[in-house]
Amino acid sequence: MKIAVVGATGLVGSTMIKILEERNFPVSELIPVASEKSEGKEILFRNKTFRVVSPAKAVEMNPQIALFSAGATVSRHWAPLFANARCRVVDNSSCWRMDPDVKLIVPEINGNILTTKDYLIANPNCSTIQMLMALAPLHKAFRLKRIVVSTYQSVSGTGQKGVKQLLDERQARFTGNETGKPIGNAYPYPIDLNIIPQIDVFLPDGYTKEEIKMVNETHKILDDHSIGVSATTVRVPVTGGHSESVNAQFEKPFTLEQVRELLESFPGVTLQDHPGSLTYPMPLFSEGSDQVFVGRLRYDLSCENTLNMWVVSDNLRKGAATNAVQIAEKLTDLLKG
Repeated sequence: MKIAVVGATGLVGSTMIKILEERNFPVSELIPVASEKSEGKEILFRNKTFRVVSPAKAVEMNPQIALFSAGATVSRHWAPLFANARCRVVDNSSCWRMDPDVKLIVPEINGNILTTKDYLIANPNCSTIQMLMALAPLHKAFRLKRIVVSTYQSVSGTGQKGVKQLLDERQARFTGNETGKPIGNAYPYPIDLNIIPQIDVFLPDGYTKEEIKMVNETHKILDDHSIGVSATTVRVPVTGGHSESVNAQFEKPFTLEQVRELLESFPGVTLQDHPGSLTYPMPLFSEGSDQVFVGRLRYDLSCENTLNMWVVSDNLRKGAATNAVQIAEKLTDLLKG
């Protein structure tokens, strides 16, 4: 299959290419796509080099699947053009997620709703994916009533410029050149030795777009708008891996033993919950993994049928690139038959 990766030179795009190789995806020709300033650059894939081309050129090359990670503006314009050319598009931006005609997919949760008629599929937000990977099997068993989540999101979620700002600030601190001002334009404040309680822009009600994404996407993926969702999203000085403190209230009672059994048997989830040996998920050890790690399981002592948990995942992989490739794998299986 000819596979296009739109945004191939970015953090998520380059991770998509890496995962296509790792998972032995059936690629006959890779079409790396980026903006004009990156045209002509060479991308190494399976010991072969492929030149970066423009989106217009990529459409002419007739790929069967295009993985998009170039931002909402690019997706809004180019995704329909690829789809109209009979190319199946998996889009990682926020552009199409809440479109009622576009499916929002986490393969382990609702991949069964994909059909051969789908030419444009949306990849959810990274923070939503990992939270629902941990909650979906519990929702099926006990039915979610309300979720309160606080995220601790790494700077790689902002792309290369977020990582650069953190590392530049840290270097300046070590060399004594610290100014107290952010180095770069990823964040409005320094991120090193700091925590910024803002991800994306503020809305009139005081929530940020990232927080409302988690609300809306949860409803759409689980196909249940009755679930209450309250989110606070926070940027922390960690280079990779998002963490979440999740408080989930269910309609039915449960035991921690039942919760552990459900999580251990759910594909893509790894349980790390042994307080006695100080075993719990941490972003430092999630980098490079496609798993969603869950730990710190405990009853909420203040509320009936309510669970506390700590959820960690590599945001560039399962939170973005791996999930997109898994969607492409589902599409490929459907096309086979």
